[in-house]
Amino acid sequence: MIGTQIFNPSSGAFAPRKGPIFANLVLADEINRAPAKVQSALLEAMQERQVTIGETTYPLDAPFLVLATQNPIEQEGTYPLPEAQVDRFMLKVVIDYPSRDEERLILQRMTGAPLPPVRPVVSPAQLLHARETARGIYVDPKIHEYVLDLVFATREPATHGLPDLRLLIGYGASPRASIYLILAAKAHAFLQGRGYVTPEDVKQVATDVLRHRVIVTYEAEAEDISSSDVVQQILDHVEVP
Repeated sequence: MIGTQIFNPSSGAFAPRKGPIFANLVLADEINRAPAKVQSALLEAMQERQVTIGETTYPLDAPFLVLATQNPIEQEGTYPLPEAQVDRFMLKVVIDYPSRDEERLILQRMTGAPLPPVRPVVSPAQLLHARETARGIYVDPKIHEYVLDLVFATREPATHGLPDLRLLIGYGASPRASIYLILAAKAHAFLQGRGYVTPEDVKQVATDVLRHRVIVTYEAEAEDISSSDVVQQILDHVEVP
């Protein structure tokens, strides 16, 4: 996936061969089946936007985005993702079964005539421009404080009026949670055609940003309380500016 060194018998030297990660959009299917070495190499690509093969470091083209799927049921032959790697993902989206109408459409597409060829509708330059535009969306200082209240409530629930959560949260959200809450809220406002962020933008993205960063305790698991449930309690309790 990342790349390797190939030995050339005619020259007696090794030459790098770039892997499929050298793309703008990378989909890692069932990422928890990747061995630990592959997951470790993926950390560099996701955080530093570069890949090291042998003694040479290669920058990745922009835009660069990694999407990954994880099978939540089957665990045989899988490698649990370390928290440091999970934290690199901006969002964790839980996808349930498709609706009846959605599955009917899947049936029609997958069992009917061949799909039409894929045609580009936007260029990488346009994507980069849209990203910079979204980053420039205005965020009021009160929204910053609201985001900090949400994140710190995952770390110190008792001081934020949620003492019952103290025994349910093993580890609170990392500083990346604060960063990604703001960036995701900006992107949500951008998609809504607004030049400013509202508390509702933060609420819309909060669960997807926080659910994989809030680690629940064994007591919570025993009571069938997930991290999403904990995040929802925090959203319901923390005062909106």
